[in-house]
Amino acid sequence: MAIRGVGDFFALDIGTNAIRVVQLSPSGAGWTLQHYGYAPLDEKTALSNSPESRRRLGEVIMTAIGQSGIKTKNVVIGLPSSKTFTTVIELPTMPEQELKSTLKYQVDQYIPMAVNEAKVDWAPLGTSLHDPKMQEVLLASTANAYAEERLEFIEGLGLNVVAAEPDPLAMIRSLLPDGVNDARLIIDVGEQSTDLAITYDGSPRLVRTIPVGIRSLVKAAVQNLNVQEDQARQFILKFGLAPDRLEGQVYRAIESTLDNFANELTKSIKFFQTRYPSTPVGGILLSGFSAVVPQFGDYVTAKTGVASTPANPWQKVSVAQADQQQLAPIAAEFATVLGLAQRRNKS
Repeated sequence: MAIRGVGDFFALDIGTNAIRVVQLSPSGAGWTLQHYGYAPLDEKTALSNSPESRRRLGEVIMTAIGQSGIKTKNVVIGLPSSKTFTTVIELPTMPEQELKSTLKYQVDQYIPMAVNEAKVDWAPLGTSLHDPKMQEVLLASTANAYAEERLEFIEGLGLNVVAAEPDPLAMIRSLLPDGVNDARLIIDVGEQSTDLAITYDGSPRLVRTIPVGIRSLVKAAVQNLNVQEDQARQFILKFGLAPDRLEGQVYRAIESTLDNFANELTKSIKFFQTRYPSTPVGGILLSGFSAVVPQFGDYVTAKTGVASTPANPWQKVSVAQADQQQLAPIAAEFATVLGLAQRRNKS
């Protein structure tokens, strides 16, 4: 959804473990952080639809906004990947007007829900990489029922939703460094799942979600090490995937879950290489828990054969010294909300 003629807006990311809000102002080629807010969220509240949970969720959102100092009511919201479907399709090259009417009649073949029950958005990505007569188009859809319910909920808090965007598309904006034109795989490991995107020339060419998050690793550690959940989480965040820490027990406990994860990464890279044989994936960018769990990157590099480095969601944003210190422990969690905040106003 394009933002038309809206001045100030802020971005809102409703995560499973926290609410994040950010307002940026454009400065030069980048951005300056104006305001941010962060409020921890109980997972049950995030995932439940009961009136009590909704009321509580509303309170936590307003707390995050209140402490941030954000004054505008205009907001851009993220849509979790579990509630959206994003794909790249190929169509013959044609003028945009014609593309519009073609998609109107053909879109039902590409999305997993009935057209009249879905909100569909699309953006042309340019000429296909393997057939110059074809063009690639990015399609994103979400169920009407979900989109309307979320909109109603946010507007019920007195806010004005100016745009909504799938989380994985937002994260690309903040995590991909400027001027990267080769293919990159971006991995953002969250609580419940991992968003994954392969970009080429700055645009997504493959977007998917893997149902493995930090929670899956914690669960495996709890079962195999006979420890409590919070202890298992501490072990993973402290010792990570180091085969030599705690005699390698943590690594062995979560190894099979990790291998499933690595298989999905390899599968995605293979799919991309099959589709674009002359465009190798030139690097992997790690975000979320994959950027903070020790030796996660080494593991991913070893399994995929592609060099991986932590991505910095703040790379295009200048942040005051005092804010940097406050943000340090949670900075890795801001990829989606920063990406949403970096949408340019379209006139």
